[in-house]
Amino acid sequence: MKRVLITGGSGFLGAWIIRRLTARGTDVRVFDIHANRGTVADIAGPVAHGLEWQVGDIRDANAVRLAMQGCDGVIHLAGVLTPNCSADPVRGAQINLMGSLNVFEGAHAHGIGQVVYASSAGVYGPLDARHPQPATHYGAFKLAVEGAARAYWHERHIASIGFRPFVVYGPGRETGVSAGPSIACRAAARGEACTIGYTGASGLIYVDDVAQAFEQALLVPAQGASVYNLVGQTTTMDEVMAEIRRQMPGAQLKAEGPPLTIAPGITEDGLDALLPVRLRTGLAQGIAATLDHYRKQDRPDHPST
Repeated sequence: MKRVLITGGSGFLGAWIIRRLTARGTDVRVFDIHANRGTVADIAGPVAHGLEWQVGDIRDANAVRLAMQGCDGVIHLAGVLTPNCSADPVRGAQINLMGSLNVFEGAHAHGIGQVVYASSAGVYGPLDARHPQPATHYGAFKLAVEGAARAYWHERHIASIGFRPFVVYGPGRETGVSAGPSIACRAAARGEACTIGYTGASGLIYVDDVAQAFEQALLVPAQGASVYNLVGQTTTMDEVMAEIRRQMPGAQLKAEGPPLTIAPGITEDGLDALLPVRLRTGLAQGIAATLDHYRKQDRPDHPST
């Protein structure tokens, strides 16, 4: 694959995917609402400043279509998270659902036969880990995108692979309620106190494991419209805090608030068949890598982004 469009590429997950794709020599074009390359530079390094970068709104169908010109692959990440969708459901639908339809329409216009996109474990509600019954507008919009992806396969023969990550953590994850474990690592590395905004158990998956899944899915010729859960390791917030304290004694951490509105116990059915060789970063290793990133980031000799 020569050139890949990444929508929402300025974000945390986009930065890690860019890191992987550029390392393999793939040209990356970013389409995003702004031109801030800070997170990408922090994660992927100087390559960030050489990327082709188009500023535009995912709600603008023409802008999305133009951004795909000359690309032979697309990874769709652009969207707003749960709090934004709850605060303004109409805007959330315009971005997360209509924006996704614009991506599929753009792929159809340019003969791109496969879309890799980010869904979410938020499609599950708090009570059922087998059957999607979202309890948030965010989860509802993501589930609607999955249905649209199936329709694009049946009606226009555009294949797709969607991933439903649970809680993704690691260097650069600094927004959203579920960013708590990553923010706690950043605070511990800086000697600051931190309160994680939710409690209970959740699937916790290190960001590079997710980035590798997107990278591999981009290269797998798909048939149909498949969706896979990315769960990682089911972990309680008490276990997360204990591991951070083990590695950073004296870390000032606490967790409060309700559990996430996603049932624990979600499984990764079919994922091994799709990605037979994939990363499985354990909690201790992922926490260590995240702490190390933030310790290095705060050194005087850390390169400016």
